[in-house]
Amino acid sequence: MLSHILANGLVPNGSHKTDMTLTILGCGTASLTNPLETLLTADIGTLGVAILSGILASISETQIHAQYISDSGTDSPVPESLLRTPSKFVACVKRPQSVNRVQDALASYSQFPVTIFLNDNIKGVQQADVVILCCKPYMVKDILDVPGMREALRGKLLISILAGVPTEQIEDILYPDIDFPREERCTVVRAMPNTAAIIRESTTVVGISQPPLPVEWDELVTWIFTRIGRVVRLPLSQMDVSTALAGSGPAFMALVLEAITDGAVAMGMPRADAQIMACQVMRGTASMVLNGDHPALIREKVSTPGGCTIGGLLVLEEAGVRGSLARSIREATVVASQLGKGVQGVNGTRH
Repeated sequence: MLSHILANGLVPNGSHKTDMTLTILGCGTASLTNPLETLLTADIGTLGVAILSGILASISETQIHAQYISDSGTDSPVPESLLRTPSKFVACVKRPQSVNRVQDALASYSQFPVTIFLNDNIKGVQQADVVILCCKPYMVKDILDVPGMREALRGKLLISILAGVPTEQIEDILYPDIDFPREERCTVVRAMPNTAAIIRESTTVVGISQPPLPVEWDELVTWIFTRIGRVVRLPLSQMDVSTALAGSGPAFMALVLEAITDGAVAMGMPRADAQIMACQVMRGTASMVLNGDHPALIREKVSTPGGCTIGGLLVLEEAGVRGSLARSIREATVVASQLGKGVQGVNGTRH
C-alpha cells in the first residue's frame, strides 16, 4: 500500500463529525493527449482524479474562508451544513506509474487524508462509505465480478460514471441471483461528468433514480459533482445522449473553436491572438445563453442586413454545418449505448 495521509479529519464546514470515506475505484490517470480515449470514455481515470481534486479544493477553500472569518473577529459564524460529506479519501489504481501520477495531481492537497491502493480494489471499497466507479466501460465486469466485491459494497452508495453502462447491467453483474435480498445490495447511481472537470467546469448529468434515493444520498451526489461544475438531473433513459452531448461535447466544441481560429489565421491574424479571441467568443456566447438569451436571437442581433455576419452564416448553412453537428450527437449517442457491451466504434469492434 502506498499512501500520503496528513490530515485532521475535518469536514468542509470545519466541524467534527463522524468520518465518511469516499473511494475512487479506477483512479489511474489516462493520457490527456489521447483524443480517441477522451471522446466517449471522457478520460475516465483523469475524471476520477479531477473529481477528487475538486472535492479537496472545495474543502480547502471552505476552511480558508472559515479561518478568515475567525481571524477577522466577526460575530457571524459560518453556517453549519447538516449534510454529512467525505472527510477521508481512497484512490484505487492498477499500475505503479498511476500511483505517482495521482500523487502529483493531488500534491497541492497533501494536508488531507488520501490513501492510494495499488491493485487492491477490495480493500479500498471495504473502507468506503461511498464509491465512485471510474474504470473503462468494457472493464466493468472484470472490476466488479471478483470475490469479495459484493460483500465490500453491501449497503453502500456506488456512483458509476461509465459511458454506456446502465445501472441494471451493474446490478446484474453484482447480483446475478434475482432473489438476492435488497437490504444486502448496494445502491447504484449513474452520473456522467466531462473532461472540463479538470478545471471544475464540468457539466455532470445525474440519472434520476427509481425509486428515489434517500435525501441524504441525493444531496451527497449533488454535493460531490457541484465540486467540479454544474449538475443536471435527467431520466436514466437520457444518459446515452447525455454522454454524447456533455461527455463528447467538449471535443466537438474544440473542433469548432479550432476551425474559426484557423479562419482568422488564414486572413493574417497571429494564431495566439486568434485562439484567445475564439475562446472568449465561445465563452461569451455561452454565457449569454445561460443568462436567458436564445441562440436564434443572438444570431438575429448580430446579423445586420447585407453585413458580414449573415454572409458567414449562409456559408455555414450551405455547408450543412448545423446538420453535421446535430448528426455528431446522434452518432455519438449510438456509439455510447454500445460501450457497456464491449462494442467500440461505428464498426462494432469488440474488446
